[in-house]
Amino acid sequence: MLPECVTRFGDQVRYRIADDTSHLDMLAGACRRALDHAGMTIDDIDLVLGAAAAGIQPIPCTAALVWERLTRRGHAAAFDVNSTCTSFITALDVASRYLEAGDHETVLVFSGDVGSRFLNPAQKESYELFSDAGVAVVLRRSKDGATGVIASLQQTWPAHAHDTEIRGGLSHSPAQAFAGSDPADYLFDMDGRRALLGMMRVLPEFFARFHERSGLEYDDIDLWVPHQASAALGPMLDRIGIPADRRIDEVAAYGNMVSASVPFMLTRALDEGRVGSGDTVVLCGTAAGLTANALALRL
Repeated sequence: MLPECVTRFGDQVRYRIADDTSHLDMLAGACRRALDHAGMTIDDIDLVLGAAAAGIQPIPCTAALVWERLTRRGHAAAFDVNSTCTSFITALDVASRYLEAGDHETVLVFSGDVGSRFLNPAQKESYELFSDAGVAVVLRRSKDGATGVIASLQQTWPAHAHDTEIRGGLSHSPAQAFAGSDPADYLFDMDGRRALLGMMRVLPEFFARFHERSGLEYDDIDLWVPHQASAALGPMLDRIGIPADRRIDEVAAYGNMVSASVPFMLTRALDEGRVGSGDTVVLCGTAAGLTANALALRL
């Protein structure tokens, strides 16, 4: 679900939410569309996972707020899963474990951020990179053992924890201290060069481990769906050996959609028939932390 407001920076297209639309409006709208597309109702959902990088408010969790917008009588559990830009991948991994264990039958997962409301115009690199978007999917327990999550791997390198951050808003800089705080603490701050160098150093070994764990070779994978992090995506994918004809690189057309990036590209590939039943897809990406995430899924 993309906002209607379009901003262009040269040949780069970005989507920004309107001033009269809230983050909650966007996420709830995405959830309604997902339920309609799946032919399901609120009563069918028994778990709601919020997978946004930056939520609506500190308490309660974003999943609870979205669920309240959808219903006042739902019986589902609702909580957030956050690994910033790769939150959807983490949430999908969590959901698959609940489904496999039989604890839940139907899970609603939503992702989406309004990064434009956290951007610092003085940091051109990030100000011209991000788009707003909301995406939701409905997951059900598979009765076919050949489909579903094949393998997953996630790792965080804490030496790069402060390469990408928003410092203000919670206990580090609470509301009472706002007047005396640095306003920049409440805006997105990224050391792009350091983050990129960190990713280039750790990702080859990370993906080697992922292939070993999953038992998948590059030729086994029909489509790679990476987080659309930046214009450096293409060279990074080349570096780890992902074939250009079996990957998605749409940074110029959509920008970095934060937590919505991976699910938006996945649902778009499904809608366009680029992948379908029986295909193997890898969802992957990097996030603040520095975190890397990869999950293999057989459709």
